[in-house]
Amino acid sequence: MIMFRVSKPEYSNKTFRMPNDLILELEELAQDKGVSLNQLVIQCCKYALDNLDRED
Repeated sequence: MIMFRVSKPEYSNKTFRMPNDLILELEELAQDKGVSLNQLVIQCCKYALDNLDRED
């Protein structure tokens, strides 16, 4: 029998400077989709890295 294990991802705090208009757009999108701003930024960054053209 496989035992259930609760896992918790590790997080680190970093500070990034972003243009105000981008922050506002991200905040609006996060609110519209019902997710936290932090979770939206994580998903955006992950998508960008997964779809990056690395041949340059």
